[in-house]
Amino acid sequence: MLFTITISISTLVAINFLLLKFSSNKTNRTSKVNKKPIVLKPTIVLKQESEKLAPTGS
Repeated sequence: MLFTITISISTLVAINFLLLKFSSNKTNRTSKVNKKPIVLKPTIVLKQESEKLAPTGS
């Protein structure tokens, strides 16, 4: 009986390894990565405000 259990478990393990080796669930990974940043508003203009000084009275 022990011999039968050992053969059964060994057969199941061997079938499991065969299924793992020949499984068809292979994923295709794309190595193409876009490294350019996405610019949403390319025309940003910074306006400098002139300094308004308070009158000192002197």
